[in-house]
Amino acid sequence: MFALNFYAEYYEEVLRTGRKSVTIRLGDKSSKYQAGMLVWVTVGPRFGRRQKLFTAILDKVEIKTLDELSPREVQKENPEFRATEDLLHLMRRIYSPDISVEDTVTVIHFSPVSEY
Repeated sequence: MFALNFYAEYYEEVLRTGRKSVTIRLGDKSSKYQAGMLVWVTVGPRFGRRQKLFTAILDKVEIKTLDELSPREVQKENPEFRATEDLLHLMRRIYSPDISVEDTVTVIHFSPVSEY
């Protein structure tokens, strides 16, 4: 089973409330994540203890550059974001200050799966 892990301080609340349905990851992750896969959605530090929030199905996986993202994709990544620049600022904090709008990202659309 694969997992999509998120930093709790940035995403736990929006994941728990269902307000986040897309994750945008730096680089081409299409060999790891494919539409139709079931994954655990977890929160916690990298290399640390994580908590499973729910199981999700990957609805769509797309490879784009940051400047090709639609405003809707940016907002589904984080409901507080309105523009690519908002996402770019966060990605620079998470990954590297050298990220630009020409960098390749993987856009992963996901939906929770009820387990009852």
